[in-house]
Amino acid sequence: MPLRREPTARQVRLGVELRRLREAAGLTTNQAAALLGTGRVQISHIESGLAGVSEERLRRLASHYACTDGEFVDALVAMATDRTRGWWEEYRGLLPTSFLDLSELDHHSSFRREVAILFVPGLLQTEDYARAVFSARIPELTHEEVELRIQHRVARRVVIEGPSPIPYDVVIHEAALRIQVGDRSTSRAQLARLLELSCADNITLRVVPFDLEGFARASTMMTYVGGAVPKLDTVVRDAPHGALFIDSEAQLNAYRTRFHKVEEVSLAPAPSRDHIHKLAKEL
Repeated sequence: MPLRREPTARQVRLGVELRRLREAAGLTTNQAAALLGTGRVQISHIESGLAGVSEERLRRLASHYACTDGEFVDALVAMATDRTRGWWEEYRGLLPTSFLDLSELDHHSSFRREVAILFVPGLLQTEDYARAVFSARIPELTHEEVELRIQHRVARRVVIEGPSPIPYDVVIHEAALRIQVGDRSTSRAQLARLLELSCADNITLRVVPFDLEGFARASTMMTYVGGAVPKLDTVVRDAPHGALFIDSEAQLNAYRTRFHKVEEVSLAPAPSRDHIHKLAKEL
């Protein structure tokens, strides 16, 4: 089969996990290729996401690598054999690849945790709020580019509002609630939207108020997305040219701890809704 020209983030992640298993087993690509009866280049292509791997070959590799975590191997097999062409494919060639990778990550996620400091998280934004955010970008986007991004952002809501919504725990700093990215009516509508969503069974919304003392974690903006197993969790951070996916075990452990530290000092859900009500009345 021909090599993929542009593997998705999910395909790259599968390759990364297979490389980690090989390295943990202390094997070189040449040794892994010999065990599989193929060439070193083929192993390199699989580990870079440029080539796929069958279930049979993947399980053979996992066995050669002495991986005894059956649940993890099953999750890797699911990644390797998935042929889903989701709704985001209609945006291929119209939006940067990172937008599609985020949508695919959403689709396969088991839960989501988020800390927002300066902006309301994308999945919770109203269309007018999102329009104000995208319109402020430099270099400026065309009207068509802005509207495409808004349509895509609205479509992504299915992960928390669709027929099978995932658990979503979000902590928003008061700064993000007070900053008016658009006009006052946009801000009022955005706060009303947050209040509405905070009542959903799968959404837990907490607020970090300005008057909280000793909040030294103001830089802890993060999106933590649960995978099929904890080893396949992903942290998403904003980068200058798109989303940055973080998946090393040490980093994942650190971000899990960061989220819980912020969550511990935030207001409980009910006081958080009261706080948002208060801010809305001030507008």
